[in-house]
Amino acid sequence: MQIREYQPSDLPVLKAITTEAFDGVSIDGGIEQLYGPIAGRDWRWRKARHLDEDAARDPRGIFVAEEGGQVIGYITTWQDQPAGIGHIPNIAIHRDYRGQGLGRLLIEYALDHFRKSGLSHAKIETLVQNEVGQHLYQSLGFREVARQIHFVAEL
Repeated sequence: MQIREYQPSDLPVLKAITTEAFDGVSIDGGIEQLYGPIAGRDWRWRKARHLDEDAARDPRGIFVAEEGGQVIGYITTWQDQPAGIGHIPNIAIHRDYRGQGLGRLLIEYALDHFRKSGLSHAKIETLVQNEVGQHLYQSLGFREVARQIHFVAEL
């Protein structure tokens, strides 16, 4: 397994890994459970668009895990240099490779990237439903600082 820089040709497979990995643990999925598809689009389409935003914001901050030429996971990052904080908006692992420490390796890679960039802190978010993520992040030294509630209203 190797971790390498993102290439634009990776985007379709990263989106596929994302929509599978975030089933049951995404805000967009929660919205769909309550309201159904919106504007003719399902939660997977909305969640996959987050990767478009990540790639537009900082493509050099996306790191891809690959084994035998197959993309098996990724992490996206961006940096707020003036604030000294590195952000991790998305991380996902292909279902066949979960539970093998790949998420930990990707986060450690991102944290090292932040350190090399002179940042002093890293920020990651997850939902209460994502118990695996919560455990992993705490085991890597992240500490909970706040909880947020998301509301959606029909117009």
